[in-house]
Amino acid sequence: MKIIFFGTPDFAVFSLDALYKSEHEIVAVVTAPDKERGRGRKVTATAVKEFASAKNIPVLQPYDLKDESFCNDLSKFHADLFVVVAFKILPEKVFLTPPKGTFNLHGSLLPKYRGAAPIQWALINGDNETGLTTFFLKRKVDTGNILLQKKIAIDPEENFESLHDRMAEIGARLVLETCEQIQSGNITEHAQDDSKASAAPKITKEICQLDFGNSAEEVHNLIRGLSPFPGAVARLGNKSYKIYKSKICAESDLKSNEVSQTKTSIYVGCADKNLEILEIQPEGRKRMKSDEFLRGYSLI
Repeated sequence: MKIIFFGTPDFAVFSLDALYKSEHEIVAVVTAPDKERGRGRKVTATAVKEFASAKNIPVLQPYDLKDESFCNDLSKFHADLFVVVAFKILPEKVFLTPPKGTFNLHGSLLPKYRGAAPIQWALINGDNETGLTTFFLKRKVDTGNILLQKKIAIDPEENFESLHDRMAEIGARLVLETCEQIQSGNITEHAQDDSKASAAPKITKEICQLDFGNSAEEVHNLIRGLSPFPGAVARLGNKSYKIYKSKICAESDLKSNEVSQTKTSIYVGCADKNLEILEIQPEGRKRMKSDEFLRGYSLI
């Protein structure tokens, strides 16, 4: 099949690579425009564009997905199928273009965790299982008919980075399998049960704020769900710190928000138990392990 691939970050490159190595033809890639990134504000391309450019695949970078010239450009490639992985919401006039439709890879077992941050919310909520779903696009976001799903167990100490990377690899295989079933005509669609839907909204600065008045498990799950990006933020003393790794302790001798430290370890009291802080980052400084932090800083 001739495929146009829509995607932007590293997560999408795994699927793009799998399709590129398959019997299918990637006739074009659509990704976000180049923009300034990092402290130096250097203009850089997306991970998907870098991959596509290296493979001499035509790249489209529209500012407006509804623009008529962009839609005309898409039609010139005569693609059979559009595949979407980690991209913007497509307008109906775009996703209805190819004869075999447009499907998306989503980082949850839909209808659970519809929204922008499904991987993070599975961790934040302390789930022991998540998964991936491919589904045909509909006008309402994340509501289309399910094609294939793959369940994934979550390790109790896994963070966003490790789960994200595992899901990117597994998702690539699911994307390829979905394409093969669509090509063969053996794909089966299943409508989502809207009554079982839950939201996975975008991660905001407010969500990143740690509250040690909550249980140690809730605080711990928020930390691992946001590690390493964007990072959970703790207000300790008069300063803010990003916390990247923690461990729930059996002891509960500290009051909520009370801090204790040794020469090598940091503990914070939560509503029920103590939480040991294992990796921390002061404002304007690098991320470091607690013993390294305590050689130059103190929270007391």
